[in-house]
Amino acid sequence: MKLPTVALLILLAVVALFTALNWAAFTAPAQLSLIVTTVQAPLGVLMLFLVGAITAAFLAFVVYLQTSTTLEARRLAKELKSQRELADSAEASRFTELRNFLAQELAALRTLSGDSDAKLVSRVDAAEQALRTDIEHAGNTLAAYIGELEHRLDSPTADRASADRR
Repeated sequence: MKLPTVALLILLAVVALFTALNWAAFTAPAQLSLIVTTVQAPLGVLMLFLVGAITAAFLAFVVYLQTSTTLEARRLAKELKSQRELADSAEASRFTELRNFLAQELAALRTLSGDSDAKLVSRVDAAEQALRTDIEHAGNTLAAYIGELEHRLDSPTADRASADRR
């Protein structure tokens, strides 16, 4: 138990013990004035009854406060839960939107990359074809030069051989 509860129970036990030990004084009749009249009644019992009534009223007030606080806390908890769910759904929506945006951007990049790859391959193929053509022309030119050189080399020998035969 909490300290205030224990202190209240001890105080009630002390009051009960005090009442039991002095019961004769509590029940002794006394002259009481009620403004318009006077009555004979035990003052101690009347005061005990008033203290009990005030205590009961305070207990009822505490129960009312506790109940209203609990109900308010439950209402706020429900509202907080609904706000949290709303925020979670908004966040999930933003994540979905972001995922869709990223998917679109990646698809656009893939398309662009595919186009660039195709252009690059076609340019490399064209360059390769041009290089082969140039190599073939260079080879033909070289073969022609070599043939001409052989012809020149063979010509003086052929001219000498024909001159020697003459």
